[in-house]
Amino acid sequence: MTHPLDNPAWASLTGPHAHLAEVRGAVRRYPADVSPFLAVGSEPSAADWDDIAAFAGPGSIVSVAGATISPPPGWEVVRVVPGVQMSGAGVSGAPDEEAVRLTAADAPEMLDLAERTQPGPFLPRTVELGTYLGIRRGGALVAMAGERLHPPGWTEISAVCTEAAFRGQGLATRLVLAVAAGIRARGEIPFLHAAASNTNAIRLYESLGFSLRRMTSFNALRVPEDEVISASGTRA
Repeated sequence: MTHPLDNPAWASLTGPHAHLAEVRGAVRRYPADVSPFLAVGSEPSAADWDDIAAFAGPGSIVSVAGATISPPPGWEVVRVVPGVQMSGAGVSGAPDEEAVRLTAADAPEMLDLAERTQPGPFLPRTVELGTYLGIRRGGALVAMAGERLHPPGWTEISAVCTEAAFRGQGLATRLVLAVAAGIRARGEIPFLHAAASNTNAIRLYESLGFSLRRMTSFNALRVPEDEVISASGTRA
């Protein structure tokens, strides 16, 4: 790895998020109710695949960050989604007076909003990854954005979503800029990921000053159902 953003999950779990990391051998992962990401520092060895399988359990679907899609026999590649990684080196951000800090007490509403808007993985303790901001209307949470991966010197903006009835009002733009302002205040640089097919979101981020850093992909792999056939050829 030559740059923290080349493998941001690994850089997070061995850096600022090390206190959250669960460890097996050379594999790191977030707690299952925080984030679905597992990470390895380089292409997984046979032992690494065994540890990933042990972490996940038979039949489970895992997202292995930083790994080439070449799992051992018996594993299934469930999904490979082309994506983009965008740098916010040119984004200064802007605080927003209406944006409120969300906490664990707001997690049920955050989960409900994420379920209805599908911004990406959002779990009961995802709010622990960093600062999350929301906008309420009539007391109800209608938009949010927050911080996810945290490689040294960088922070990812994620979970950007708006209730359907409130779209077109610029709430997502305001929240992205507000989160970016907090990141900048710490002396760090914002970045984000998006599906390559989500051209509307990419155009929005470009209009805010984000620029393409690299193409990437989001993968999901299924551990064999009945028994785990280890990468070294033995059965676990």
